[in-house]
Amino acid sequence: MDSSDNTTRTPGGQIELTIGGMTCASCAARVEKRLNRLDGVTATVNYATEKARVTFDPGVTTDDLIAQVEKAGYTAALPEPPAASQDAPATEDGDPTRPLRDRLLVSVLLSIPVIAMAMVPALQFTYWQWASLALAAPVVVWGALPFHVAAWKNLRLGAATMDTLVSLGTIAAFAWSLYALFLGSAGEPGMTHPFELTIARTDGSADIYLEVAAGVTTFILAGRYFEARSKRRAGAALRALLELGAKDVAVLRDGREQRVPVDSLVEGDRFVVRPGEKIATDGVVEEGSSAVDMSMLTGESVPVEVGPGAGVVGATVNAGGRLVVRATRVGADTRLAQMARLVEDAQNGKAEVQRLADKVSGVFVPIVIALAVATLGFWLGTGAPAAAAFTAAVAVLIIACPCALGLATPTALLVGTGRGAQMGILIKGPEVLETTRGIDTIVLDKTGTVTTGRMTLLDVTVAEGEDADEVLRLAGALEDASEHPIAQAIAAGALARTGRLARVEEFGNVEGLGVRGVVEGRTVVVGRPALLAERSWPLPRELEEARAAAEEQGRTVVAVGWDGRARAVLVVADALKPTSARAVRRLRELGLTPILLTGDNTAVARSVAERVGIDEVVAEVLPSDKVDVVKRLQAEGRTVAMVGDGVNDAAALAQADLGLAMGTGTDVAIEASDLTLVRGDLRAAVDAIRLSRRTLATIKGNLFWAFAYNVAALPLAAAGLLNPMIAGAAMAFSSFFVVANSLRLRRFAPLEDDSDGSAPTGGSPDPEPVTSASS
Repeated sequence: MDSSDNTTRTPGGQIELTIGGMTCASCAARVEKRLNRLDGVTATVNYATEKARVTFDPGVTTDDLIAQVEKAGYTAALPEPPAASQDAPATEDGDPTRPLRDRLLVSVLLSIPVIAMAMVPALQFTYWQWASLALAAPVVVWGALPFHVAAWKNLRLGAATMDTLVSLGTIAAFAWSLYALFLGSAGEPGMTHPFELTIARTDGSADIYLEVAAGVTTFILAGRYFEARSKRRAGAALRALLELGAKDVAVLRDGREQRVPVDSLVEGDRFVVRPGEKIATDGVVEEGSSAVDMSMLTGESVPVEVGPGAGVVGATVNAGGRLVVRATRVGADTRLAQMARLVEDAQNGKAEVQRLADKVSGVFVPIVIALAVATLGFWLGTGAPAAAAFTAAVAVLIIACPCALGLATPTALLVGTGRGAQMGILIKGPEVLETTRGIDTIVLDKTGTVTTGRMTLLDVTVAEGEDADEVLRLAGALEDASEHPIAQAIAAGALARTGRLARVEEFGNVEGLGVRGVVEGRTVVVGRPALLAERSWPLPRELEEARAAAEEQGRTVVAVGWDGRARAVLVVADALKPTSARAVRRLRELGLTPILLTGDNTAVARSVAERVGIDEVVAEVLPSDKVDVVKRLQAEGRTVAMVGDGVNDAAALAQADLGLAMGTGTDVAIEASDLTLVRGDLRAAVDAIRLSRRTLATIKGNLFWAFAYNVAALPLAAAGLLNPMIAGAAMAFSSFFVVANSLRLRRFAPLEDDSDGSAPTGGSPDPEPVTSASS
């Protein structure tokens, strides 16, 4: 392929290869083993996604890797560019499951009468056996052709896989039937063939097993087809994620709009987004104001107001006015691409339980073949008829095919991670699923995780005789001229309360203390109480009490005065997220002990912890100290999860046994985490842990039934107590059960909100941004 020309010459690095020709978990194990034989190569191969994630040292090229895969009897290629895959028409011809479906349909139509005649003696008309041969031959030769080709390929390489079992079993049954028809007495007119679950001692010359050959082929084709469909359905979330983006964009070139494909955008391009259009890529608004529907990222239906200087994300929808945006991230660097990459990484990874399944599959086939040969030899050695010995040996080959074992982990991972992506929970790797089971402590960063991370005006206390609206109008107007975060919080709160801000004249900044200016003819001062004290404007008793109470809770107090005296105090703080208290209670219900961790002062930290229901607080810590806190908890024998959103949380997220990053946080935090919560809502952490545990439980349930099935059925088959056709049907059902069990994860639902929304016992909900004032 053309896209590989440059890549194949690049030594060292990490790539992803698309592997072709794999038909079971043993194939994946074989490819992985072959790749890992190369010096400096570490590879993991996932059967479900048909991809290999390979890390290789300098000196090894992608050509070497592809050649190594081909030596194992499979094909390998570099993935097609995303644009090419997205532009491909979604027609029936493009459906990779269609050839398998056609093969299955033909096999079903031909096999049904063969099985019916073999099972129902009343249908066995004269020469029915020859009609069965005519119907079964295409199924065994053409329907089972993929199994025969794969078995021959592996035989030439000295390997045995699941296809070896299928091919050997069907060919043996078909060959014996040919022998009985042409050389035995099975071809005589009027021959009947009763359906029995046990094996009678006969010479076998009158018995045919065409129903076994055709039935097993059809059952396994059905299992492969449903497996292929489940893989496509489980990956639907990733495809839907990639399709969310805009296809073209109106770029401003030389002052004129020009419609171009999104792929041609480069960093720094300015483009126009009209109402109702998708934003083409991540960028910063340069002109215009609007409301943007961010539900793709946050799950929230309320649009977010944006204006000049505001950041916007690709694939979100402009719900209001015309915007001019400057592109800051394009292609693989956008938030949408990062989300897709996280989903795909999770599906390409491999958990410990998956590695166990692969190891078992890798050695299972030779053992089963040896067991089938031993069964045949034992029956013949005891003097049993050849038909009885043959039937028992074939039953062993068919019942042992561990397709369910190969499906147990990949299907659950695909469905679980796909469902997580739909809910805004991005699981970075399947090993995360194993970690969630043992988590007993969860460390919560305060700012941006439990709280909003933004300063908010929470309360206004005015002196006797003053009007709160007037105070807010004057103070808000003055603070609106300042860039300080506290000033902006006051201005935003005043605007929300009064609906307008007055004009400011003679604005001035008092370094480190506050601001002053003339508003509506009054000289207004807003800042620390010390700024008013310098002017001999002391706080009245009621304002001093309000100040002391607020500072005791670790909140910031801003004094307002004019015309020679103090008029009010404004309380500003980082407000709690409204759902934090409910999320903490849910975490406790999962058996986790929450700990609040922050660099803020102890008074603030304890105030926040009390309001959300957290007992243990670690405050006034530096970023490096956060890592030490996590290490200390781990040294105490705890298994620790960490939730954070900032650059200063990254090291602690990486150190924790399970790191959860808020998607509203920094890229550094997201990269260091194991789980990304797209919504900035702590309840998403609860759902992430629940989903991870549910997915792991599904994987373990799948593996149990796959192992239990093989362990229980093999002795029965070897003892001659299991008809080969019944064995094939049971084997196919086990695969169907595993897929169906995994698909149940698609119904996983987030926890419903509490009906009363009450805070934990002993706490109180955080105040809303100011809507009233006290005096």
